[in-house]
Amino acid sequence: MAKTRFLKDKGLTARMTLVMFLLGALFVVLIVALMGVAGQAGMGGLIPIIGIAGIGIAFYQWWSSDKMAMRAMRAREVTPEEAPELHGMIDRLCAMADMPKPRVGISDMDIPNAFATGRSPERSVVCVTTGILRKLDAEELEGVLAHELSHVAHRDVMVMTIASTAGIVAGMITQGAQYGGLSLLGGRGRNNNNGGAAAMVIALVISLIVYAVSFVLTRLLSRYREMCADRSGAYLTMKPAALASALQKISGEMATIPQKDLRSTKAMNAFFIAPAISGATVKTLTSTHPSLEDRLEQLARIQAELNRPIA
Repeated sequence: MAKTRFLKDKGLTARMTLVMFLLGALFVVLIVALMGVAGQAGMGGLIPIIGIAGIGIAFYQWWSSDKMAMRAMRAREVTPEEAPELHGMIDRLCAMADMPKPRVGISDMDIPNAFATGRSPERSVVCVTTGILRKLDAEELEGVLAHELSHVAHRDVMVMTIASTAGIVAGMITQGAQYGGLSLLGGRGRNNNNGGAAAMVIALVISLIVYAVSFVLTRLLSRYREMCADRSGAYLTMKPAALASALQKISGEMATIPQKDLRSTKAMNAFFIAPAISGATVKTLTSTHPSLEDRLEQLARIQAELNRPIA
């Protein structure tokens, strides 16, 4: 992670390294396996092209992740003149954390939330919604911003951005292999047709495995990184109770947001401080965040530790 005053977490570093290694290994297996079965079906030259195209799209998503996230949230970058209090708070937190100041954005949405994105600390942006600005007081907002800045400092935003493209690339390779197989099936004999059909089935199975493994890995990493950001942000501000209050307000407010608005931000859930869902539990394998109860329990332990008198 970057050298800042945020609490270091070796567990997060180890998990990010493991996720990146396993996803890289999975893609090597995917490409090699698909090239092997495709060669038997007569479309061996197609897979490398599809693989390169998929990697190119993944690179573009990583390179422009900040712009894509801002566009998805209909957010805009704001200057210190436009949002002096928000900039002032981030200035103070960055000075406390000894880290570069990210760009600052505001999304005109009623959903109370915040997120950080970007391919590096130097190219990051911390964005809040107008809904969260109206809902939280100054101390609560400071806790949320410290949480988001922790994501930037730990570089887990970059890892999540890269990891989240795994399913997209696997899907592209699958579709390309199927398209090539269908073309072959349309113009060759029965034996080759059988080979093409077998190649499509194998391509689909392998890609689904890659997608499933990447899905589980990113969810496990996402839940851990949220707990880490809560912990790091709480120790930086020394006000864990304020962050706990913010999380309760944000989660409670989700029930008042129309479902169509929540669905419109579904793709950003992994990057929000709290998932934009209502009427459902998040204590599942597929959730992007730990349960609210687990987060509040951790913050309560930190508050008790900070309140303990020094002997």
